Amino acid sequence: MLIRFNVKNFLSFDSRENGKSEEFSMLAGKVRNKKEHVYDTGDAKILKFSAIYGANASGKSNLVKALSFMRRTILKGLPKGHTDAYCKVNKENKKKESYFEMEILLDGKYYAYGFEVVLSQSKFISEWLIELTPDSREKTIFLRDIINGQFEFGKELKEKTLIDKLNVYAEDVRDDTSVLLLQIMNQNKKNLYQEYKKAAILKKVYLWVMQSLDINDPNRLISDYSYMARTENIEKICKIIAAFGTGITNFKMVEVPIEKILGELPKPIQEKLIADIEKKMIETERDSYKGIIMRSDKEFFILEFDEEKIICKTIQFSHGNQDILFNLSEESDGTVRILDLLEILLSEENKTYVVDELDRCLHPSLTYKFVELFLKLAEKKNIQLIVTTHESRLMDFDLLRRDEIWFVNKRKNGESDIYSLEEYNTRFDQKIDKAYLEGRYGGVPIFSTVFPIEEE
Repeated sequence: MLIRFNVKNFLSFDSRENGKSEEFSMLAGKVRNKKEHVYDTGDAKILKFSAIYGANASGKSNLVKALSFMRRTILKGLPKGHTDAYCKVNKENKKKESYFEMEILLDGKYYAYGFEVVLSQSKFISEWLIELTPDSREKTIFLRDIINGQFEFGKELKEKTLIDKLNVYAEDVRDDTSVLLLQIMNQNKKNLYQEYKKAAILKKVYLWVMQSLDINDPNRLISDYSYMARTENIEKICKIIAAFGTGITNFKMVEVPIEKILGELPKPIQEKLIADIEKKMIETERDSYKGIIMRSDKEFFILEFDEEKIICKTIQFSHGNQDILFNLSEESDGTVRILDLLEILLSEENKTYVVDELDRCLHPSLTYKFVELFLKLAEKKNIQLIVTTHESRLMDFDLLRRDEIWFVNKRKNGESDIYSLEEYNTRFDQKIDKAYLEGRYGGVPIFSTVFPIEEE
């Protein structure tokens, strides 16, 4: 689970007056109600949901982009366009390091992983992985001072033959400012982790970032609808879909000609695509589900093998009349959005979902209903959902806790600040949504006259 995320000198996030980074936290505050919204480890209380508010261009999406940037950098290196991603409110920031750190709960323990990088120069400055103990001690797993060519592994990893291997890997990138050690330690190191269990934390942190941190911007398809391909889910899915008032009463997988997918492509590309599909099918034969799912904005296809041929299926929906079926492309944008979000409601994994603009294409009542249902289902699961939204109806103390509500506000100089509703001395019976829309907590647009009125 995500505990905290810190960022400095990235897009609209500079640093606070004390030089510290901006911080977003999933640690529960002093609120005593709705304890079912909290995962209690005994040492810490971690929220399962947070809603982030702010005006357009305030920096809400930049917070999601910062988290996504960190994830992308860990997994694949610095992304395209990174040299221009420093915070431009201060000219000096071009030469300063940017700071990214996340704290996570993993297998009952707490870890902080982070790095500093001068984005304009594509140069990593430092990198660290620390275990945080309940008694406030820090146990080094590894530290890396890249500029000075120094590195250190913690006591846990200093088993004789293990530390010799780790030192070799670290020595190879001692003063290499272009790579992260965590990424290097997860490239073709399978045998290392099988032989040395103590080193497995280097793999586990990387896999958490890759598999358990699911970040979705407004233009990304949240789900590939793979949950619909499993027949045991149909009754549960139909029940949830019906709860949102979409009118859908059932759905089924229907076979369609493969030409429906391939018909528009030149023949050489068709043949290559089919060859690639067959190869992929063979590679995944041992999996419980044998198929390839293809998803676009309003199209959904499953390709499966049946003996020596490829079978193509799509999904169709019925609305009351079981004899009339509708394709995904015939459903409204709001219905498609709900079908995307079902992935989160049905997830049984310990994942942290981040969704930018949750309320996109949704009626306010649907957004409220979705969050309400998520919180109900999350009572029995260690799952997190972090969303950005404009939907003020969520600011309801019957639904959320004060510490689940966050704001991003942009100063006049263009710098964004992050803060929690808990930072305000708010009465429990305060109409938060009304106060928010009136601008009490910042994070709302301030309009000037669009067409200046000339004096008579």
